[in-house]
Amino acid sequence: MKTMQNELLEWYAKNHRDLAFRKDQDAYKIWISEIMAQQTRIEAMLPYFERFLILFPNLTALANADDEALHKAWQGLGYYSRCRNLKKCAIECMKRFHGELPKTKAELKTLPGIGEYTAGAIASIAYKEKVSAVDGNVIRVFSRLYDIQEDVTSIKTRRKIEALVDRSLVQPIDQYNQAIMELGALICIPKVPKCSACPIREFCQASDPASLPIKPEKKKRKKEKKVLYVWVHDGRVHLNKRKATGLLANMYEFDEKLPAHYESVVSLGEYTHIFSHVEWEMQANLVYTNKEDSGFYAMDEIENEIALPSAFKPFYERLKEVIFDEEKN
Repeated sequence: MKTMQNELLEWYAKNHRDLAFRKDQDAYKIWISEIMAQQTRIEAMLPYFERFLILFPNLTALANADDEALHKAWQGLGYYSRCRNLKKCAIECMKRFHGELPKTKAELKTLPGIGEYTAGAIASIAYKEKVSAVDGNVIRVFSRLYDIQEDVTSIKTRRKIEALVDRSLVQPIDQYNQAIMELGALICIPKVPKCSACPIREFCQASDPASLPIKPEKKKRKKEKKVLYVWVHDGRVHLNKRKATGLLANMYEFDEKLPAHYESVVSLGEYTHIFSHVEWEMQANLVYTNKEDSGFYAMDEIENEIALPSAFKPFYERLKEVIFDEEKN
């Protein structure tokens, strides 16, 4: 009989997606793609990935990146701390590893923003080190394969799954690790797995695959109400830079108070933005000021140079509509 691994490798060879970062198995490209894909579907991430590589084609360019340009390149992907960690990591590589990403999982894990999974993915795919790369897809596949009826978010269960994955590792390791991930992304999907199309279904021990993996109920997100004031003077918009730590660190935002001198106020509507742990229930107002000081930016600057968080984007788009209508009339 063929082994589970052989069946999986054969399926992967015939069915894997043709993704840009898989073609030359370059460590830098794999690293960037893995960080981008942590919160975003692969298909949605690809345009960002391609644009990012044009701006920052290698570690040297990334280590020397202007922070504002880096934030702008990351705009739309969320979790801006990840792009800041990319730069920190690039700087560390320039200092400690002769301008390259290190070649072992152990060394990769010492770098900012690179955890167990990302280190395993880079080491196994780019450098062919025989190590595991256990992400959410792999956890789902193995929890079903072995019918694991335990909370997969617990450290004990996580280690159990990692041990099972480690015992299963075969060469070619780069293909095998990607095959498990691809199976989880395309076939062994959440809620409604495509079991009839699964190449390793004969090895699966789960009687009810759709019920796995087991996770605790998510805590309810905290809700915060915000009233925003978008100051505008002569077509220029006022923005503040947020604190260097915490949510949306070092990003730009609209004001939460009225200016000292203003002429009129126009509603820009309401919008709720959902973060992982908090919801912002926002109401925004366009405020025409009769005085301009520092912190005002032309719309061209905002669109081409400043990374405005997606939390504020609906109000910015509404602002453009209002100004366009006024100019037209």
